[in-house]
Amino acid sequence: MSEDVEREAMEYDVVIVGGGPAGLSAAIRLKQLEAEQGREITVALLEKGSEVGAHILSGAVIDPIALNELIPDWKEKGAPLETPVKEDRFVVLGPEGDIGLPMFAMPGFMHNHGNYIASLGNVCRWLATEAEGLGVEIYPGMAASELVFNEDGSVKGVVAGVFGIGKDGEKKPDYQPGIELHGKYVFIAEGVRGSLAKQLQAKFNLTDGKEPQKHGIGIKELWQVPDENFRPGLAQHTVGWPLDDKTGGGTFMYHFGDNYVAVGMVVHLNYKNPWISPFDEFQRVKQHYAIRRYLEGGKRIAYGARAITEGGLQSVPKLTFPGGALIGCSAGFVNVPRIKGSHNAMKSGMMAAEAAYAAIGEQRSGDELVAYTDAYDASWVKKELNVVRNAKPILSKFGTMLGGAIGMFDMWTTSLLGGFSFFGTLKHGKSDADSTGLAKDYEPIVYPKPDNVISFDKLSSVFLASTNHDEDQPAHLKLKDPSVPINVNLPRYGEPARLYCPAGVYEVLYDEQGQNPRFQINFQNCVHCKTCDIKDPSQNIVWTTPEGGGGPNYPNM
Repeated sequence: MSEDVEREAMEYDVVIVGGGPAGLSAAIRLKQLEAEQGREITVALLEKGSEVGAHILSGAVIDPIALNELIPDWKEKGAPLETPVKEDRFVVLGPEGDIGLPMFAMPGFMHNHGNYIASLGNVCRWLATEAEGLGVEIYPGMAASELVFNEDGSVKGVVAGVFGIGKDGEKKPDYQPGIELHGKYVFIAEGVRGSLAKQLQAKFNLTDGKEPQKHGIGIKELWQVPDENFRPGLAQHTVGWPLDDKTGGGTFMYHFGDNYVAVGMVVHLNYKNPWISPFDEFQRVKQHYAIRRYLEGGKRIAYGARAITEGGLQSVPKLTFPGGALIGCSAGFVNVPRIKGSHNAMKSGMMAAEAAYAAIGEQRSGDELVAYTDAYDASWVKKELNVVRNAKPILSKFGTMLGGAIGMFDMWTTSLLGGFSFFGTLKHGKSDADSTGLAKDYEPIVYPKPDNVISFDKLSSVFLASTNHDEDQPAHLKLKDPSVPINVNLPRYGEPARLYCPAGVYEVLYDEQGQNPRFQINFQNCVHCKTCDIKDPSQNIVWTTPEGGGGPNYPNM
């Protein structure tokens, strides 16, 4: 498309796609190097959300290790990490009760003392202010919709800011062709399952020799609770009920700030039973006494959902391509047992920035930043991922309880033996989509109706995400073959899109006689979690970038 449309171009040294922890840390580090070494560097950062932080969703308990390196005086500068973890709990839930596990039985890196409970979205808003103060040009509401290449095939830049195309594909009166932002290097920091990252991985074979990336879906609510229920600094994690032993996942609950309780659930997307609805499992688990007692009398004030990378070390792709690099969750640096990744994402952005600054100083551009890969190989990021590399495949193979015990043994011994594991390095095997079983092999699940006090329905939840898309634009959720949902997915899998989507985007509708099913996509509801792109068993749904500024607007998430 970029060859057919005349666009203005803006030239920068580094163009960063994505205003999350990785992209912002890269931008800040580039400008810090400018100040330290006296050589000017121009940096542009594009954010598809209406503002930086609008699309950021995480638990979040934040390990400050990367922030300590990037901005050592972050406390004095007022970074919004005001609630240190004071109490760690890990609980196994049953239908009628719970059992607390002793924290001393877990490796030290699993403990949260020294970490902070915060809104990652607000942390990113603060980082954006720091970046702009250093001279970074930040463009919110600008979705990077396609890549631009040099004649030699290297990445030249991206197209951003295309507006005004109607749902019929025709240009509307307010049509804007967008602009091209060219960089000597382009950093892709889109987060999980980014559309440009997918294209780059395919074009440059970045995943060759790697295990399939694995994912979970994280669903989160923010509550404000009465004083008697508020435990500032409490971090509680659970496994078990209502998920069966072969369905990985669990809940998190963090108390912080102004009587806020962040409560959520992660469900690993390699689950087999196609009748599972992660959203409804989350609504059900909130009724358990171990969680409900903290929410009673409170008010739910925000909701959202986001996919999480879970493949770990085995699934990290090649990090560089001609003209740029993958950073943050575009590469996938989440430590699954710790349920943390923002610190690794930030460090990856810093390492890529240092490699790019040095390369530009050598009058290079458009090549591969090998120094970034070398830095990653020698970093604490890779060391951390190496220690926990088998936790996810062990859980997948042995289930939550036995797998959890074996995984804990492996993490203890691997950490004590300097990275050596008795299991070697295990493989993940199937993709999450290929893990989906047939509907006929499982009983449909009847979920309890929401009580609208502790549990709620999808549409009222989506309302709290403040998600919005211009209805007169092409649906950004594309079907490779429109016949597949009804002709293939419905008879084989019960069309699980209507269940795994946490925002009510996908529906199967029937006529008055209950016949003639049709597949409906309510793309306006989309919260950009990317679960459909990941879990669709036919891999028929492709998530693409809608117009900039669309999607959720998360407050304090």
